[in-house]
Amino acid sequence: MAGYGVAGHQHGHHGGADGGKHVPLHEREYIQDPVEELERKWSFEWGFSGVNSFAHLEHVKCLTKPDSTFDIGIIGVPFDTAVSYRPGARFGPRAIRAASARQNSFRGFNARAGINPYLSWAKILDCGDVPVTPFDNFVALEQMTSSYLELGHRSPLSSLSSRPKLISLGGDHSIALAALRGLHKVYGGPIAVLHFDAHLDTWHPAKYPSPWPSEQAQFNHGSMFWMASNEGLILNGSSVHAGLRTRLSGVDWADYEDDDSQGFLRISSDDIDDIGPKGVIDAIMSRMGTEVPVYLSLDIDVLDPGLAPGTGTPEAGGWTSRELIRILRGIEGLNLVGADIVEVAPAYDGVGEQTALAGAQVAYEILTSMVKRGLKDMGKVAEVPGGKGEGNKDEL
Repeated sequence: MAGYGVAGHQHGHHGGADGGKHVPLHEREYIQDPVEELERKWSFEWGFSGVNSFAHLEHVKCLTKPDSTFDIGIIGVPFDTAVSYRPGARFGPRAIRAASARQNSFRGFNARAGINPYLSWAKILDCGDVPVTPFDNFVALEQMTSSYLELGHRSPLSSLSSRPKLISLGGDHSIALAALRGLHKVYGGPIAVLHFDAHLDTWHPAKYPSPWPSEQAQFNHGSMFWMASNEGLILNGSSVHAGLRTRLSGVDWADYEDDDSQGFLRISSDDIDDIGPKGVIDAIMSRMGTEVPVYLSLDIDVLDPGLAPGTGTPEAGGWTSRELIRILRGIEGLNLVGADIVEVAPAYDGVGEQTALAGAQVAYEILTSMVKRGLKDMGKVAEVPGGKGEGNKDEL
């Protein structure tokens, strides 16, 4: 055991130097284990043990450690003061990390993709949280944008990526504006957006009427894509909404007209009944292709609130987690440059943490697709012998 490694090997077995008599551990001479032995014996973590990092990944405060290189970073963004209904998503990063506890490197092989994303080419770190202020949304947006610029301009560890990729754990959906501002600067142009959500989130800010209007109030979790589009951050004509089922403003289709002007393809929640998950996959891939840089932004309320109640703006009639995961598995060919999982609000979740668990699974699927895309780009796509899912076209 620790501290008794050498002496234990000498005296801990029958027939050894103790003449066959077992010497209790605490009675042996203490000899310090070498670092390699300490690592071998004590680095392992069960699903229920260890510090609360995503999937037991190494935790580094990446924003303060510029020398800590990585290819994919998990970053928490605990911000929720731009919501229009129920707050609480600031606790989403903590809940998703806790729900990811059963994920780990030794049991992380993704059978549908034929790879273990935690044991492949990519160095993946849990980069901690952005310390976002809850008191001033103007400052908060500056903080979030600054963090994406800082991390996005880092050099990745592997040559398979031109820039490190970030998967954000929200936080409310407004964090996507900061991410898109950062990505636009890092990649030098607009990014296509794949948006899973019950709601459009391309609302004109005036659709949130107030007798006390302000410019700052335009920044909220329903208008951030409207702002991003107006700023030229979104690649209009290549972007997609999926899972929509929201009510609209007023008495007509004006919200859809605003959305049309921003160049999104709309896939409703009901569409899955007519075309199935594969039809949704085909529509997304036909629209986005495999080369355009894509930011995947997933509001957990795309799921039905009966399955994922822990969110701030629940809408009945959503997709099941199985349907959503099937779609995510089918779009692994996208050129993802970043992603988020937002609006997990654990205060409204069930005792089984089902919303947070869904969020953790979504992160794992996105992570797998990012890693597999890297393998594809280097001509080493993993095979899926006898497996089922998108990785094996011959099986039903």
